[in-house]
Amino acid sequence: MSQRADASQCGGVVVEFEPDDIRDARAKKARSIPGSALIYLKGPKFLIYVSGALSMWGDRMWHFAISVFLIELYGRNLLLTAVFGLVVAGSVLLLGALIGDWVDRNPRNKVAHASLFIQNISVTICSIVLMLVFLYKQRIEQIWDGWLTVVCYTVVIVLADVANLASTALTIAIQRDWIVVITGYNRGHLAGMNATMRRIDQVTNILAPLAVGQVMTLASNVVGCGFILGWNLVSLIVEFFFLSRVYRIVPALSIKPPVEEEDQVCLQRMERRGSQEEGNIAQPQPLTDGNCNSSLHLKEITNLPLCFRRFRWLVSTCKDGWRAYYRQPVFLAGMGLAFLYTTVLGFDCITTGYAYTQGISGSLLSLLMGVSAITGLMGTVMFTRLRKTYGLINTGIISSCLHLGCLLLCVCSVFAPGSPMDLSLLMLYITPNSTELGGMVNQRQKHTYPLRGGSNQPLLPDRSSIHWTNNTVLFDNVPAGTAPESYISIILLFLGVITARIGLWSFDLTVTQLLQENICESERGVVNGVQSSMNYLMDLLHFIMVISAPQPQHFGILVIISVLFITTGHTMYFLYAHKAKRKRRLDT
Repeated sequence: MSQRADASQCGGVVVEFEPDDIRDARAKKARSIPGSALIYLKGPKFLIYVSGALSMWGDRMWHFAISVFLIELYGRNLLLTAVFGLVVAGSVLLLGALIGDWVDRNPRNKVAHASLFIQNISVTICSIVLMLVFLYKQRIEQIWDGWLTVVCYTVVIVLADVANLASTALTIAIQRDWIVVITGYNRGHLAGMNATMRRIDQVTNILAPLAVGQVMTLASNVVGCGFILGWNLVSLIVEFFFLSRVYRIVPALSIKPPVEEEDQVCLQRMERRGSQEEGNIAQPQPLTDGNCNSSLHLKEITNLPLCFRRFRWLVSTCKDGWRAYYRQPVFLAGMGLAFLYTTVLGFDCITTGYAYTQGISGSLLSLLMGVSAITGLMGTVMFTRLRKTYGLINTGIISSCLHLGCLLLCVCSVFAPGSPMDLSLLMLYITPNSTELGGMVNQRQKHTYPLRGGSNQPLLPDRSSIHWTNNTVLFDNVPAGTAPESYISIILLFLGVITARIGLWSFDLTVTQLLQENICESERGVVNGVQSSMNYLMDLLHFIMVISAPQPQHFGILVIISVLFITTGHTMYFLYAHKAKRKRRLDT
């Protein structure tokens, strides 16, 4: 069956990806028109870029600031940051499918506006609460025997979590759905928009924490809260206006299959499943039985109380969302991307904290992070060129090989001179009274700064929110004379991490576009919601790994485990690519 016919059954909207030659001819014609620059500035793509930049800038500032604020409030202890990280990861893990289902079931403009409003208002209220806590902390601690302080901490964490859930919904709606429609289902335009959005994300990831960090350093935490509050209010107005304009000038965004018709669409696709085996690789997978019968489930339990019916519907929605994710033709590719989150080989608090123990200064780490951002941008450029030359699936294969090849340098760093890895240290958990092992540990630790229990250990903060904190708060008592015997190990480690980001971001963009092209429109939100849940789940595993082996001498083991997870993820993608190519050969 043709892709156009399949799209009409998928959700009532024609989904046909335009060839690159037609796109290039249209772009060339557009460039010849006078005033095309002005037309572009008023067009939907530029408005989406500006709106996305404002949103990402605000997210990056907030993620950085909330981690610093929580550390400062709790006496420079990471307990609140750890709780915040667990709450954020756990909520997305549990509610990812529900968020995606909500995105699917509601009009696009209402989803975007509601998510934007909830996110910015939550951050605004949270900033006001933090300002009050910083200003009147001593008085608050004396009220209710200190329980008012606990209430304030709880309110801050809950509001920050709500903001993160709203941000997740907005990301799914705009970056996984809107831009597919805006590009007219043109693969070339879609790849270009994905790459541009990722470049904006890379730049804001460096500049936004730096900007708000300077405000907090030169002024105070209260001024920092006020700066974030003002930014979110202004950003809310601008983003609301831009997204509303995009929705008006792109009529296709208003076309969405009604919820009550989805069951009929699903049944029609299930009935024709046997006779419609043909079709190309981009054909979406039929919906699951659970999705098709969701309304029947509600009718069967009408005799239950309303709260139980609501709860059962929520559980059923989550279950159906995970089933839909599992039955997608790009399931292995999505799982492969999720496995890449179980790694310590990135510029998060764990890797930077390890670098501090090896004598790397904060200024040098900041420079290395800037270089890593540049290599990430190179990955987005490489993705667009490889996709146009070799196709999307082959781009993923090339990116995977490049990513794994660069990470071999990290594996070599584990055994290189200057590496503090000591496997005998793990035996301390089995034989803690062994004086012989204690002597070996003391000898190995003379070149490292031990992470003393509880005060400065990086426990479970959010990966994207805490990495700049290490330069200002964590490990501020590192002895100046501490240095390893050799810097070969740490050089190989960061050389591998930085160069691997080229293949990493190219692979990430590949899987992102595969999900955009191959997921049926009526379940695009729920599948991407489950994908977000998988990403957070695998991210949690890497923090659990660090808790199990927290000492610098354990870091080499964590590197090896990380490479094994990444290899598993890329292997899943290779299996997907093999099946996709075989199916394409059979269809032709």
